[in-house]
Amino acid sequence: MTDGEGRLLPSEIPAAGRRTPRRRPRADAVRNRAQILAAAEHLFSEQEPHTVTMDQIARSAGVGRATLYRRFPDPGAIAAALLEEHERLLQGRLAYGPPPLGPGAPAADRLAAFYAASVDLLERHLPLALGAEAGAARFASGSYRYWQAHVRLLLADSGSPDPDACADALLGPLAPEVYRFQRHHLGLEPQRIIDSLTLLAHRMLGH
Repeated sequence: MTDGEGRLLPSEIPAAGRRTPRRRPRADAVRNRAQILAAAEHLFSEQEPHTVTMDQIARSAGVGRATLYRRFPDPGAIAAALLEEHERLLQGRLAYGPPPLGPGAPAADRLAAFYAASVDLLERHLPLALGAEAGAARFASGSYRYWQAHVRLLLADSGSPDPDACADALLGPLAPEVYRFQRHHLGLEPQRIIDSLTLLAHRMLGH
C-alpha cells in the first residue's frame, strides 16, 4: 500500500529496510552487571584468581546463579570484562594520545612508552590479568592481538627483518605470570622492570 504521493507506508517497508530501535538495557540488568563486576574484582584481589568460583561471585554480588550465568560463562570471562575496560583506555592512548606513547615518536621510544604503560596497568590490575589471560587464553584475547599488531608495526617501522616473529617475543615480558614472578618472587620494583624493558626496546628497535 502507498500513501497519496506513491510512497510505501511504514507497514509495507521490508524489515531489512527499516531501522530497528536499539533496546536500552533494563535498569535492573545494568545494576546486576555492575554488582557482579564489583564483587568479582574484590574477590580477584583477595585470593588467587584461579580459585574464584561462580558461586562465590554470585553470593558476593547478591544475584542468583542463573542471573550470573546469563551474562558470563565463567570467572575468566568476568575478569576479561573488567580488564577490557582498562585496556581500552590504553589502546586509545596508543592510537590517539601524545607521543611517545601515541604517534609521532621514534619506534624505540614508542615501544619503551608502551612497556611503561603496560607495567603500570599490570601493577594496578594484576589479579584481573591473571584471571583473564592465564596461559593460552592470553593469546586468544582481542587485546593481545591489538598489542601484537602495535608492536609488529613498530618493528616494521624500525626496519626489523622479521616483525612477525619478533612481536610475540617482545610481548613475552608482559605476560601476567612473568610480571607476578618478577614482582612477588624476585621482589623487583616496577621502575626496575620498566628500566630493563626500556633497554630492551632500544636494543631491538634503536639504531
